[in-house]
Amino acid sequence: MTASASPPSRSFRTVAPVIALCWLAVFFDGMDVNIYGAVMPHLLDDPGLGFSPGTAGTVGSWTTFGMLIGALAAGTLTDWLGRKPLVTGSVVLFSLGSALCAVAPGAEVFGAGRFLSGLGLGGLMPIGLAIVAEFAPPRRAALATGLMMTSYHAGGMAATGIGLAVAPEHGWRWVFWAGVLPAVIAVPLVTRWLPESPGVLFAKGRADQAYAVADRYGLDRPVAAEAPEAGAKGRMTAIGALFAPGTRLATPLLWVASFAGLLLVYGVSTWLPELMRASGYSLSSSVTFLMVINAGGIVGMLVAGRTADRFGPVKVSAIWFLLTAAGAFLLRAQLPLGVAYTVVFITGVWLFSAQVMVYAATSRVYAPGQRATGLGWVTGVGRTGAVVGPWLGGMVIAGGDAGLGFTTFAVAAVLGAVAISLVPLARRAGRGPVPRQPAVLAGAAD
Repeated sequence: MTASASPPSRSFRTVAPVIALCWLAVFFDGMDVNIYGAVMPHLLDDPGLGFSPGTAGTVGSWTTFGMLIGALAAGTLTDWLGRKPLVTGSVVLFSLGSALCAVAPGAEVFGAGRFLSGLGLGGLMPIGLAIVAEFAPPRRAALATGLMMTSYHAGGMAATGIGLAVAPEHGWRWVFWAGVLPAVIAVPLVTRWLPESPGVLFAKGRADQAYAVADRYGLDRPVAAEAPEAGAKGRMTAIGALFAPGTRLATPLLWVASFAGLLLVYGVSTWLPELMRASGYSLSSSVTFLMVINAGGIVGMLVAGRTADRFGPVKVSAIWFLLTAAGAFLLRAQLPLGVAYTVVFITGVWLFSAQVMVYAATSRVYAPGQRATGLGWVTGVGRTGAVVGPWLGGMVIAGGDAGLGFTTFAVAAVLGAVAISLVPLARRAGRGPVPRQPAVLAGAAD
């Protein structure tokens, strides 16, 4: 096999198995993240567990702190250890964490289980994003990212459905036992069918396998200039490249945008039911709002992906953040139930995909050899927002002011819009010699 052979045309059909496996893994990621918010009222009402709103917010922040560590570690190590082992390990970790929560005698052990889940949840997301960015058809990377991320919200809806169906009659512990399913279902499928990155295989000296994978899925065959550098030195080189000319000013802006977006995603996912209950809605209606906002998220991913492939992910992310701020501010008002459902659904259309388009922009800012590391650090540093969001929501709920909670989320959305809007300007201001990228990626972040 020679490096000059032309691969077949790449399309959604040729890479569908890869995107489907990533979809399944991220579905379980979304289910595990949203299980906590779905059973939050039952956790607070269980006197044996010892939860208060402040304790619940702290436990939620421990989950996202685990995600921060998992994302930074996975994004940095995936080009060294490989995509498939880290996807498998991440799924196993958050399944074990869910099992620990199911048997937890008190808040301390429960928090440890959520931290363990967070390590796996944080590790999975940047790897899945990197896989989809690498295998996506040309000029369809944002749509492919959006398609994959619909699974997160489908998982969130499944978690809400399980919480509504199981927790009232059988208790919240059985809901967390459902979180063990990923290890049983997803791990065997990923182990058997998920291909390794051709770039990673090439960097490890396994060129024939790299070319075989590239040819099977219609990818360009990897070359030395685009493959990640092997070994520990390669990890440090990839991190240093985040601050190379052309990216050194854009990198911190992407971190800020990710911080704001993840504060919104995890703050809302954790506290929306309680915020709505504090606004006067019933318990069952308040939990249903979580399903409604995730349904909006699924629609938003498809709309945002197609729109971003045409107009660019930066523009779409900025506009979506501003629309999220408007929706969050509207929820301060005491709306009729039907109107409230509509506003929550429409806000979900913008909220989640605003953050995902930050990832789509990130995958186009960095050269292929640094893409996984760049995504890992954007998701990892952004997880500080995911740590702050649940904690901040808990403090607001403890203060009894639901309106302040919605205002806080609106301000975070405006911050995200400003940060992502400045990325193209920062790239032009800091541009020196730009790393060579495939033509499909050139200028795509603008």
